[in-house]
Amino acid sequence: MKIKQPFVFVFFVPLWFTTTLAYSQEKETNNVVWTTQSINSAESMPVGGGDIGLNVWVEKGEVYLYLSRSGTFDENNTLLKLGRVKLKLSPNPFEGTTFKQELILKDGYANISGSNGNLNAQIKVWVDVFNPIIHLELKSNQKIMTTASYESWRFEDRVIKGKENNQNSYKWAPQGIVKTLKDEIDFKQNSIQFLHQNKAETVFDVAVNQQGLAANKAELYNPLKDLIFGGSLQGDDMIAAGNYTGTYLSTPFKAWSLKSRKPSTLANITIALNTITGSLPAWEQNLATVKTKLNNSQQNSIKWWNDFWQRSFIYIHSKDETANQAAKNYQLFRYMLGCNAFGKYPTKFNGGLFTFDPELTDSTLKYTPDFRNWGGGTHTAQNQRLVYWPMLKSGDFDLMKPQFDFYLNLQKNAEIRTAAAWGHKGASFTEQLENFGLPNPAEYGWKRPSDFNKGMEYNAWLEYEWDTALEFCMMILETERYAGKNIEKYLPLIESTLTFFNEHYTYLAKQRGAKALDADGHLVLYPGSGAETYKMAYNSTSTIAALKTVLTRLIKLPALPEEKKNQWTAMLKTIPPISFRTFNEHVTLAPAKLWERVNNTESPQLYPVYPWGIYGIGKPGLDTAINTYKYDTDVLKFRSYVGWKQDNIFAARLGLTDEAAQLTTAKLKDSGRRFPAFWGPGFDWTPDHNWGGSGMIGLQEMLMQTDGKKIYLFPAWPKDWDVHFKLYAPYQTTVEGVLKDGKLTDLKVLPESRRLDVVNKMTK
Repeated sequence: MKIKQPFVFVFFVPLWFTTTLAYSQEKETNNVVWTTQSINSAESMPVGGGDIGLNVWVEKGEVYLYLSRSGTFDENNTLLKLGRVKLKLSPNPFEGTTFKQELILKDGYANISGSNGNLNAQIKVWVDVFNPIIHLELKSNQKIMTTASYESWRFEDRVIKGKENNQNSYKWAPQGIVKTLKDEIDFKQNSIQFLHQNKAETVFDVAVNQQGLAANKAELYNPLKDLIFGGSLQGDDMIAAGNYTGTYLSTPFKAWSLKSRKPSTLANITIALNTITGSLPAWEQNLATVKTKLNNSQQNSIKWWNDFWQRSFIYIHSKDETANQAAKNYQLFRYMLGCNAFGKYPTKFNGGLFTFDPELTDSTLKYTPDFRNWGGGTHTAQNQRLVYWPMLKSGDFDLMKPQFDFYLNLQKNAEIRTAAAWGHKGASFTEQLENFGLPNPAEYGWKRPSDFNKGMEYNAWLEYEWDTALEFCMMILETERYAGKNIEKYLPLIESTLTFFNEHYTYLAKQRGAKALDADGHLVLYPGSGAETYKMAYNSTSTIAALKTVLTRLIKLPALPEEKKNQWTAMLKTIPPISFRTFNEHVTLAPAKLWERVNNTESPQLYPVYPWGIYGIGKPGLDTAINTYKYDTDVLKFRSYVGWKQDNIFAARLGLTDEAAQLTTAKLKDSGRRFPAFWGPGFDWTPDHNWGGSGMIGLQEMLMQTDGKKIYLFPAWPKDWDVHFKLYAPYQTTVEGVLKDGKLTDLKVLPESRRLDVVNKMTK
């Protein structure tokens, strides 16, 4: 007798399905979930999109939001917040015992829910990535009254004294009385309109006169002139409900309120933001256009965030909890960077869009929420670069545009100041650079010798430090190599920056004597600077490495005309060699040929390792670079994971796995604040973005490095750190893989032809 066999369906599950499923689960584990309310704004959660950042928290049953947007600079160049919004519900679901606030990372928004007896409610907080609109969507199972208030500490002029001036461009050297001028705030029909309109005289005019450029004023780019920014708060079926006053922490404020016309189970509140250069009627007309998009759905914004997370990721699964924490915080910090994807200005190293009340960072600083140390419109290049370098391997090329355009917009001003001061060509970008392209006036120096050159900063820290601008030139060139980007519009910027070095050091040599070059036909790069540390340097290693690398890469550009290639090849031949020194018979990279003093705690002798990649895995002289890391007494003394310190990156680039893991996990560990990626203040401010950026770079370099067409996987990666990753490599290449128990189990390289260039260092 035959037994009829049952028909069996066999399902073959493709790798892409299992990878996608695991990837989705990995994303969810990175959500930040709080089940208790916050004590104050320091326990806020970042939410954002486009060019808007919100600090969101619930305190004593009331929902608060700080509003920030890229480019909101006042007359003093403070990066002003756009106010604070408070939601109050009655009856209040957030006065019960059940509470949850969650950052839904994959979709880019926050959800707040609470229960009080039989009353349940939730509020979705999201930002339209493509339009400057903030949405607060409330749903409840019972009808409630909603009050939405706009709270402003700029309801009157505020005199800025002492250290509070560190938020603006005057810093420690205010010229007369400095005021943050009041905003214009009022009810407009059933909405609240708020705006700040810059007055005719700004710190731009002060700096221009200080630096001897009054004759050039009309041709200088001035981003503060006629700048108006603000917005409008409104809600469906909400009406004006009067004013109140109060004090949050140490800051007095005045509020304007809207309330529900009647109790409802739904409330939709929107905040439309608007920034223009122009007149008040034009601003109001533009705001009206923004408000036509208040009812746009969240779908396009969710898709943008979903694509953002599919583009690149690092998920670690290890028994070492510090490794898991580092990967989670890598993702959280990348979210914060994504919130300024389309900003007119780059993400600031000293807090980005997510600063909060300063006394919660330093109890002595009882200032307004507008405060951040190291200024608003002042950009410190050594710090800014660490925010943007990790975007290459994460594939976030579009996020780099605001930083590139920042320099491009300032090129003309930098060229004008060069010509005025020295009579030669080229763009001179100083280290502490205002958003109008001139040195910060306090750093430039008010108490200067009368005959001191007008192009120079009279400053022991910043004098002769020009070379960081070359890192941004290199980033631009790398976007062409990584992503095939058309960088034609940026080539004049790169060439002008290089021209400055060629012409300026020729000019200085001729001021000293008859010869422009040394006996070997090289430029004499004196005076120079090794970062802010090795001052009055002769042939600084960081400058030499920068010039050699940028020139070499520029010459290789396929679209560069032959005459330009010849011009830059000729300059490349004039760049002097890197200098060396010894410690206990170990040959190391020297910070310069000579220097007069040590002023800070950076290690630019290792810049040929990172960012310039002259030394590293698979390259000649690796032992010399490792000696520098291990034996240079300055490098050892300066070593740290705090703030902008790069030691974790150096260790990764040199293949020093244990050191790289220790320093990177220390850097990317939970911040000690409620939101894990709110590091700082370090050397700067909280949340410290160059702290997070240098942590990202370190983790990427541990995982993958490139040299020409070679792609090295796991060059400094602990074998017991299981990881699923997707990163970008040059020549429009993506590399996705899974490492489990020290073995690469899955590898996907696109285009497939690039798989031959992959070298798995874990097997070596």
